[in-house]
Amino acid sequence: MFKWSGIFKWVAAGFMALALSGCGYNTLQTSDEDIKATWAEVLNQYQRRADLVPNLVNVVKGYAAHEKDVLISVTEARARVGAIQATPELINDEAAFQKFIAAQGELTGAISRLLLVAENYPQLKADGLFRDLQAQLEGTENRITVARNRYIAAVKTYNVTVRSFPSNLTAMMFGYKTKPTFTVENEKAIAVPPKVDFGSPAPAPAAPAPAPAPAPAPAPASGGESSGNLSHGY
Repeated sequence: MFKWSGIFKWVAAGFMALALSGCGYNTLQTSDEDIKATWAEVLNQYQRRADLVPNLVNVVKGYAAHEKDVLISVTEARARVGAIQATPELINDEAAFQKFIAAQGELTGAISRLLLVAENYPQLKADGLFRDLQAQLEGTENRITVARNRYIAAVKTYNVTVRSFPSNLTAMMFGYKTKPTFTVENEKAIAVPPKVDFGSPAPAPAAPAPAPAPAPAPAPASGGESSGNLSHGY
């Protein structure tokens, strides 16, 4: 006996698949996976930077131990970053996401101040280990910027799908909500990598040109009227 119920099940499943595809379900799935991948890369690069900080602090301490306030501030900022559970679930919690980004912004500022201190110590700037850490930090900051921009783009695509009709109906049906992203305030705090260029100092400004000397007074003309009268008097 031919089982019509089996055919109906397959037909119903086919129609459901088409309906879900047309309503943005597949797009939501793809975008959600893109966000997870790009956020994982953001976390990876932030962790790479955090791993560089202890070595950087130790090198600076060897030449500038009395710069205690700066050394403590960068160490504490690094500790605050490490105290936050940097998990993929952060992107599903707006408050936790903003707390994590704020901590990263504080660490960026602390590293910037630490590198600025190094400008006053020529021997430190010439240290091979310091220059190697400086190069690694610069590369990591660039990778953070790239990873963050990819995350922003992925979240934008996803959030548009969640909010657009008719995919928004599918999002509500399956519990998809918008994801947090970097705000303007976040970008001001962390978008600019710390200055890590310790090349040759800029040349001193040229001294102003001396003012031109005054022109000499003209010499008196020879054979004038007075001398002529004198010669005639004798």
